[in-house]
Amino acid sequence: MRERKKQATREALQEAALRLAMEHGPANVRVDDIAEAAGVSPRTYNNYFSSREEAIVAAVTTERESRIAGAVTRKPPGTPLADAVRDALVEQYTDPGEHRREALLLITTDPALRSAFLNSPAALEHPLAEAIAERLGTTDTQTARVLAAGVAAAVRIALETWIHPRTDGLVVVSGSLPDLLRTALAPLAPALSAAENQTPEGR
Repeated sequence: MRERKKQATREALQEAALRLAMEHGPANVRVDDIAEAAGVSPRTYNNYFSSREEAIVAAVTTERESRIAGAVTRKPPGTPLADAVRDALVEQYTDPGEHRREALLLITTDPALRSAFLNSPAALEHPLAEAIAERLGTTDTQTARVLAAGVAAAVRIALETWIHPRTDGLVVVSGSLPDLLRTALAPLAPALSAAENQTPEGR
């Protein structure tokens, strides 16, 4: 019950943050405004988010990390780990949902929000490490964590390449995000395969 209440509070805060940002512009939204709109105190807000930008971005990226980890875990036995990770990431990062496209445009064109968005792949590390360890059938959490951290870094690089600020301050989307993700993840494929081959199932 407590965890459900915490999750409901987090969702209320991030949805309020996004709604206010869309209505008034990110620069005109204060943490106090978000907290009031969600029906909580500013102190409670600070228990969930460290900035307004983090809350606004979370409204778009929330649950993506668990969906990616779940997709990796559910891939049929025999699917190479590198393929499972790549396919899960491409699917979740290239289908934001119609109701989130306008929000994503807001985020990518505001410098502070864009920075928070580019930092968001870091949240992928923990759930993905658990999914990789489960997929490998190993208790070697260090290897899984290193691989997951590498994947998160590759995703960030792909997003940085995709969302490219110009010298005049405008932001352009450069290239195909699915292709950029595949290219960024490609150097990690040998490491993912090597970890898979070292497990009892892979030998």
